[in-house]
Amino acid sequence: MTVTPVSDPCVGNLATPVNSGYFIKGLINNLPFYRQGISPNFRGLETGAAFGYLLFGPFTICGPLRNTDYQQTAGLLAAIGAVHILTLLFLLYNQPGKQPNIPPADATVGNPPADLFTRTGWADFTSGFWLGGCGGAVFAWFLCSTVHVQDLFKIASGVWSVG
Repeated sequence: MTVTPVSDPCVGNLATPVNSGYFIKGLINNLPFYRQGISPNFRGLETGAAFGYLLFGPFTICGPLRNTDYQQTAGLLAAIGAVHILTLLFLLYNQPGKQPNIPPADATVGNPPADLFTRTGWADFTSGFWLGGCGGAVFAWFLCSTVHVQDLFKIASGVWSVG
């Protein structure tokens, strides 16, 4: 007997207007983790690029060297360090005895990618995440180092940093 999580209230994953609405289903199914037709390496590359790009700003503006000339370099190194830590956690997730957990189809994601939840697929995702994360952080550093963004960066530093 198979249990379908959407129709069994004991499982706790019920179809609600939030998780089964057209907008949410379209949004979740178009994220790189669940998008159909791309390789696990590209999934990791796209996810890592977003993480690296978005981690640079908080580390730069709110980091301990925020009021020095080295704030952008410190933010870059901190973002790359965080990407390395996340990559290590992805590696550890793939190491124990069993295969990575394959999520069942539910109300939001009707067809989770089967190629991602194998040892090889997860290793490809992890290597793509590392490369994309480091590249995203470097791209954000380069973008914030340009003349056109410097004025906006100084305004943001004055608003969000303390001290």
